[in-house]
Amino acid sequence: MSIRTLSRVLAVLLSITLPTFQAAHGAEYTVPAFTAYTLPNTDSPRVTERAGVRGWTDPSQSVHWYGRLAVPGRLQARLRLRLPDGMKTKLRLTVAGGFREVTVRGNSNPEPVTADFGTFTIERPGYQDFRLESLNPKGQDAGQLEALVLEGPAIEGAHFNLKERRNAASVHLSYKAPTNAIAAFYCEVTAIEEPVTTFYMACGWHRGYFGMQVNSPSERRIIFSVWDSGNEAVDRNKVSAEQRVQLLGKGDGVYSGDFGNEGTGGHSHLKYSWKTGETQRFLVTAQPTNETFTVYSGHYFHPDSHRWMLISSWKAPREGGWLRGPHSFSENFSGGTGHLPRKALYGRQWIRASGGEWLEITEASFSHDPTGKSDRLDRFMGVEAGQFFLSHGGFSEGTMPFGQRFTRPASRQPPKELVEFFK
Repeated sequence: MSIRTLSRVLAVLLSITLPTFQAAHGAEYTVPAFTAYTLPNTDSPRVTERAGVRGWTDPSQSVHWYGRLAVPGRLQARLRLRLPDGMKTKLRLTVAGGFREVTVRGNSNPEPVTADFGTFTIERPGYQDFRLESLNPKGQDAGQLEALVLEGPAIEGAHFNLKERRNAASVHLSYKAPTNAIAAFYCEVTAIEEPVTTFYMACGWHRGYFGMQVNSPSERRIIFSVWDSGNEAVDRNKVSAEQRVQLLGKGDGVYSGDFGNEGTGGHSHLKYSWKTGETQRFLVTAQPTNETFTVYSGHYFHPDSHRWMLISSWKAPREGGWLRGPHSFSENFSGGTGHLPRKALYGRQWIRASGGEWLEITEASFSHDPTGKSDRLDRFMGVEAGQFFLSHGGFSEGTMPFGQRFTRPASRQPPKELVEFFK
């Protein structure tokens, strides 16, 4: 995924109106079931916008809503759910250290039934985990959940994500480059957190992106992709040969192919179990071949061989210039894990100008996707251990203003392995 994908998809999602589930400014605050997370298996039970939470037959799984309560006080909690006539379900809701258990029976009425958990006491402001557990035998459906309904003094100023998109907000570093004639862009990334469906993108520019992903509990990747020149957003088969990037070469063990649905282009990845807490080094080079083409290459400093390896090289049409718009980002590309914290350190950043000079980047500004505007406020940037960091997810206290600028300490010397690459 890329910033292009996020911008398109999120614009559509944010345009959807959800009149049934908007939080009330009066007596009730309604939190849709489809905004919940399931633990420990993030894929079960099923969570969808159309049906809420359904298929909950395993009592070892729990359902969680996370929201920030701004004031202490009393809080009444109810759950709207659907149960077939004659069926019953026993549920436990835990909030702020207290819990209530209720048994609810279905009926023939087409309207949902209500599980009333009574009153909880919120002693201090902050994010709360609303944990729902099934007390039914394994195999018995706990019911189809529609919404968590809150009321009482403690909902004043409350904030929950009410959108179906459960991903943590994507967060970005936009670097202040000392020149626009960038022949090479180098960036280091050290992952601090490692939840699945995370993309720590190190070297982004106007035509592509390069970084590392946690794809599953057992698979990680180094990814390098370059966009085509056309305006087609979905299907690369609709892109003419003149507008396509062309693969010129790739490293051993690297897969290459097409991508779409986020713009189109050429994709490559190396399956490699990079380690959390270990610094990874990325380098993108640009080589204009004439006034209309530029070759972009992604090189990864392999931790095992301690050498640079080529991930892939692509000839990009309608270019003929250098790298522009250096940036980094961190993305949560699946909503089922949007409740988990993500954090990585970004630094050092160096560029090689078209004339061969080494120039260090020490200033960056913070931005986020539309989800970070009002739905998810747990997104941060800062400087730590002499490096920039990006953090998002986890429903952590605090937030960071869009456009905030930071400066990291200068290292003053480009990394030795980087200089040796160009000898």
